[in-house]
Amino acid sequence: MHSHHLHLHFVEDLKQNISNHFTPLQRSFQFWVRAADIYTGYKVFQFRMNFVKDANKQQAMWETQHEIAAEKIYLMCSQLGGFFLKAAQIIGKPDLAPNAWVKRLVTLCDRAPSTPFQVVQLVFEKEFGQSVGDLFERFDVEPLGSASIAQVHRARLKGAKGDVAVKVQHPGVQDLMMVDIHNLQAFASYLQKTDIKFDLFSITKEMEKQIGYEFDFLREAAAMERIRHFLALNNKKPPVLVPGVVRDMVTRRVLVMDFMDGIPILNLGDEIAKRGINPGGKIAAAAKQNILKSLTLAYGQMILKSGFFHADPHPGNILICKGSQVALLDYGQVKDLPDNLRLGYANLILAMSDNDPMRASQSYRELGIKTLSSCVDEPKEMLRLAKTMFDTKLPAGSKMLQPFSEDSSLKKISVQSFPEELFCVLRTVHLLRGLSVGMDIDFSCAEQWRPIAEEALHAAGRLKGENLKGKVQKGGFINGRG
Repeated sequence: MHSHHLHLHFVEDLKQNISNHFTPLQRSFQFWVRAADIYTGYKVFQFRMNFVKDANKQQAMWETQHEIAAEKIYLMCSQLGGFFLKAAQIIGKPDLAPNAWVKRLVTLCDRAPSTPFQVVQLVFEKEFGQSVGDLFERFDVEPLGSASIAQVHRARLKGAKGDVAVKVQHPGVQDLMMVDIHNLQAFASYLQKTDIKFDLFSITKEMEKQIGYEFDFLREAAAMERIRHFLALNNKKPPVLVPGVVRDMVTRRVLVMDFMDGIPILNLGDEIAKRGINPGGKIAAAAKQNILKSLTLAYGQMILKSGFFHADPHPGNILICKGSQVALLDYGQVKDLPDNLRLGYANLILAMSDNDPMRASQSYRELGIKTLSSCVDEPKEMLRLAKTMFDTKLPAGSKMLQPFSEDSSLKKISVQSFPEELFCVLRTVHLLRGLSVGMDIDFSCAEQWRPIAEEALHAAGRLKGENLKGKVQKGGFINGRG
């Protein structure tokens, strides 16, 4: 058994070395070989499709082709690691890729080989001028988790009562990631010229900007404090917990914050069962409903009221603490929505919850989403497209957005330009939708956000008392502006 275990470790280490020690040149070579392989696979396939007349057969063949490609993309991302894991998280969202890709890429975790403890100690001394032993009474050698940019250790400061989480950046990762991004950008701009009528390049630019931010923990600490303060100000009791930053213990590469004790939201089902609660029963349903409500409320307030929000929503960043309180972790990616987009989005929320097609197309113009439509009932289709993209409750009869399927609203209304800032809003809605499907709760975030949207528009002088009907009934939801 022992030797088998060692062998496993050896294989893991080998993989680790592949992903970590490729020189930039080797990484680029690996990327281009694989990208070319995936691309030519599709081109050859497109040629073969000219000879298939039967539509159902075509559909089935496309599915298979997407599955073959998905497997190759999965292997590339998991073997090259680093940035490609981040890219996969972004691409593996239901609105950006074929279903088969999404299914396969969802299983990619941003798990990276951890930096050895000796190196962590060195980083620490370099940043603080003091050793780990000087500052901490206890410091776990094994990290709680390691992602592509940093890893987190549980520790206790000298003379403190509670534990802290210490986030430490992997040395040298930033340079490698930039190499990857530039390769991806080159590939994206090629595709855009040749095959795909979608602004891929701006997505890769957005990725570059966002990921650059993630290497600056001072920025992350400031964002965490700002959001923590905002949620406390706007609620009697904040809908989600945000870890506090430990004063004077933040540098660009190390961040010390309160330790949040909870279970990852993905393990909620097991945890409920473990406590002997019936997972299909009333208590479990109520707990899930509360969790979803808290998250939706927190995101609604962040996006619509302040425009400054947590923009890396994935289940790994959500913990359920005691009393089914939700903690939101990891502020490496935050977004600051300009007011015109924030209010335009608030307007779209009202359009969706009131089923108002005219208002929907008006807010599209306001948001700068330019469309070229090839259908008569444009406003109606726009409302439908808005709902598939920006609401958690799918409009009747529509499946998940498939950009490549013939009847998707995206085909009838081709989206010419889409403001980059809204991708993060999309990801948030998709996270909430994923959770509501996973928890089997049918709910619409547009309806939940309606009172917040009204309040935001009202505060900006855009609604003249006319339809503030959300104010009265949902008093609990609305508190003073921060």
